[in-house]
Amino acid sequence: MIEAVLFDFGRVVSAPKPPSLFARYEKELGLRPGTLNTVMFDSPHWRDALLGRKTMKEFWRAVGPELGLRTSRAVDDFRSRYYADERINDEVVEVVRRLHGRVKLAILSNSPPGLKDWLAEWGLLHYFDTVFCSGDEGVVKPDPRAYCIVLERLGAGPRQAVFIDDARENVEAAESLGIRGILYDKPGALMGVDSLVLRGLPNQFAVLKISRTPSRTFSPGCCRQ
Repeated sequence: MIEAVLFDFGRVVSAPKPPSLFARYEKELGLRPGTLNTVMFDSPHWRDALLGRKTMKEFWRAVGPELGLRTSRAVDDFRSRYYADERINDEVVEVVRRLHGRVKLAILSNSPPGLKDWLAEWGLLHYFDTVFCSGDEGVVKPDPRAYCIVLERLGAGPRQAVFIDDARENVEAAESLGIRGILYDKPGALMGVDSLVLRGLPNQFAVLKISRTPSRTFSPGCCRQ
C-alpha cells in the first residue's frame, strides 16, 4: 500500500515557465538566447542558495551583475518581475487536493531558504504534512539523506512511498532507495496517479511515465523498509 506521496516543487507544483518567457527576459537583459538559465542556475551562487549558504536576496545581489543588472534597484525590479511570473501548476495541485487527507503528503525540493512562505502565499502549505526545503536543511537531492529525512518525518518506509520530480537524476535516486519514482516531464504525466495510489495498486504504475531504471539496493542505514 502507498502511504505517502512526495512532490518536487519547481516545475512540478509550480508550473514550468514557457521558453518564450525566458526569450523575452534575455532580449530585455541583452543576453544571448538560451543563456539566462545557465547564468542563474549553473552558478556557484545558486548552489550556495540551495544549501542555505545564501539567502535569496544575497543570491540575486550576487548574480544580478552577471545578468547585466548594475544597480540594486535594477536587481530588485527584475527579481520582483521574475517571481510575479511564477504560476501554480493546476493539474499537479489538483492531484494534491485529491490525495490530501487520504495519504501523507510532502514537498521535497531543492530550493533556497523560505519555501514554506511561498507555499503559504499560494495557499498550498496546509496540504503538506512536511516540507523539505534544501536551503533550510543543508542537503540537496539526489543525496539519499534528503529522501530519508522526509520519510522519517512522515513515518513511512520507502516501499510505501511515491516520489514525483521533473529531474530524472532525482527520480533515479529515489528508486535506488526503493521509492517508486514518477518522472514529471510533460503535462498529463500524472494522469490517474491519485486513483492508483488510493486503490493501492502499485504495480499499475507501469501505465504512468516512470523512469525505467533497474532496481537497485538502497542503503540500509538510510531508509527503513
